[in-house]
Amino acid sequence: MEIAVMSFNLRIHVAEDGENAWPNRIEAAAKAILSSEAAVICTQEGSLPMLQSLASLLPDYEWTGEGREGGEQGEFCAIFYKKSMLKPVESGTFGLSERPEQLGFKSWNTGCPRICTWVKFQHTDGEECLIFNTHLDHISEEARNRGAMLIRDRMDAVTGTAAILTGDFNCEPESRTVEILNQAGLHQTYSSHKETKPGCTYHGFAGGDEGEPIDYIFAAPQIQILSAHVDKSKYEGRYPSDHYPVIATLQI
Repeated sequence: MEIAVMSFNLRIHVAEDGENAWPNRIEAAAKAILSSEAAVICTQEGSLPMLQSLASLLPDYEWTGEGREGGEQGEFCAIFYKKSMLKPVESGTFGLSERPEQLGFKSWNTGCPRICTWVKFQHTDGEECLIFNTHLDHISEEARNRGAMLIRDRMDAVTGTAAILTGDFNCEPESRTVEILNQAGLHQTYSSHKETKPGCTYHGFAGGDEGEPIDYIFAAPQIQILSAHVDKSKYEGRYPSDHYPVIATLQI
């Protein structure tokens, strides 16, 4: 099974962003997704109204997820998928804390509750894959490291199905957090393909490529990384978010 996966921090709606506030970027975000032709779009920072407005422009996709405060409350790590290609078999959301089954709980000096949403998909050809999507803390290194360990352990608990991890990790490639995932056998798409220096993925609506990525796609050892890139394009004359989307094509 060959599948393209995108990780895309949408940037939560902040009115003070002015011209870059979400209502002005909805169509650009949708066009970035459609341009990728990805079968799976893993988003971060979307609120329920944001996700609903985006979904209205993506008729070929369905989505699943839960807010980090539980239910419809707070930011989501929502996963969109092409409904003609993929069928969700199982799904769920757990908290990155000492009480993972209780969403909204904070641990490890985190600045806010953090979550990971996962889906087990069955492709039309019968193959299955697991997608984990997260947004690690922007303040606490301890929270990032422990969150990564918790996700790693959850991925390890599922055997026999190829797993992919995406998200905004709020840390650079040389961080301890990324090292934890590398040591778990997950391959970072940047280091496994030709694009070894992707530049920044967070740009604050300024563009450019100076810096290091903080958004990643990781793949389990049995998955071949066919291609990977950071989409630094403008759509509708603007950047669709303050993060660039990251796209990888994988062979499972």
